[in-house]
Amino acid sequence: MATIPITKRGAEKLKEELQRLKTVDRPWVINAIAEARAQGDLSENAEYDAAKDRQGFIEGRIAEIEGKLSAAQIIDPATLDAGGRVVFGATVELEDEDSGAAVTYQIVGEDEADLKLGLVNISSPIARALIGKEEGDVAEVQAPGGTKRFEIVAVRYA
Repeated sequence: MATIPITKRGAEKLKEELQRLKTVDRPWVINAIAEARAQGDLSENAEYDAAKDRQGFIEGRIAEIEGKLSAAQIIDPATLDAGGRVVFGATVELEDEDSGAAVTYQIVGEDEADLKLGLVNISSPIARALIGKEEGDVAEVQAPGGTKRFEIVAVRYA
């Protein structure tokens, strides 16, 4: 299986979710199934069906997270030394050449991406355009509204 890059922070969030699923959600749904089963006829018991569906979701999510963590290549951006190049985990300050607007993005794994927080997926068009570039370079990004050009103002590893 191929390794999946993930930041140290992203791996911790997945581990926390896995812990919650195993220690809180799984016992809760097992109890809900037992209560629904105690009500009698299961063929017309909506609570039982809902609890079984929820159990299926929880077990699937547990398996998914365990699979991702087992294949994860955990990268701590603070320990990176890429010589000023944009790499996975780097935080990049950009300036839109058309509008002059400044934006800051950190390149992260798929599960961590949240554009509102400035976290972009490694496989997104903007991240692919930035990888390998250095401070002062211009990255061209194919956006839905056409090509956008960004100047790389700064690259940090934090």
